[in-house]
Amino acid sequence: MPIVHPPSPPLPPGSLPDETCALQVEDVIFRYPDGHQALSGVSLRTGRGEKVALVGPNGAGKSTLMLHLNGLLQPQSGRITIGGLPVTKDNLPVIRAKVGLVFQNPDDQLFSPTVFEDVAFGPLHMGLPEAEVRARVGRALLQVNMAGHSDRLSHHLSMGQKKRVAVATVLSMDPEILVLDEPSAGLDPRARRDLINLLRDLPQAMLVSTHDMRLVQELFPRMIIMDEGRVVADGPTGDLLADEALLEAHGLEPP
Repeated sequence: MPIVHPPSPPLPPGSLPDETCALQVEDVIFRYPDGHQALSGVSLRTGRGEKVALVGPNGAGKSTLMLHLNGLLQPQSGRITIGGLPVTKDNLPVIRAKVGLVFQNPDDQLFSPTVFEDVAFGPLHMGLPEAEVRARVGRALLQVNMAGHSDRLSHHLSMGQKKRVAVATVLSMDPEILVLDEPSAGLDPRARRDLINLLRDLPQAMLVSTHDMRLVQELFPRMIIMDEGRVVADGPTGDLLADEALLEAHGLEPP
């Protein structure tokens, strides 16, 4: 029987966040305007460079949580820190450089005519000089094995190529943590394997929401299970995947 860790306790009032953590979520509560309670006291912590899978059934609150991590949504209570910096309105420009959020559908992220312009968008809006922007674009495209494609039309790329470029758009910001929503969705086996190799080689901390349990098994040493807006299990991936009763109780299947 695996050890299922309880959520990390909230920090004592007035204490400083742990700067050794890439991400801290402390007792976050969020309710949508229609009254739907999406997050009900979520707490979790991830270390710098740690790759963590976030799994659970549809409606568990995973995507809502991800939208909080760079300030697209604001909690009604609780707090979130990235590398020790609180996610507040005043800090959003810095937070959005620290947190690379990659959406499930790359067409939601790629809106410029060419690959170069898509990847350069973030650094340009940081006010960086042209030489630095070009250097960042070159590095990001090299990291995702898309060097030489900078003049391609983004909408002419394959799904696998689009997902790589979407990752490059956030890598060009030099983020501390990557947050990806269903990165393997819609990929054929070859593109999926390429994506796994890409994510494995990236040095950033990573929180990845996915239903692809084979991806979880292969790539992520730690797994967090969410259901009904709460963290219900957090532990070594191998242990949690071996607990069939736990997986079944939360709408999951072993790989």
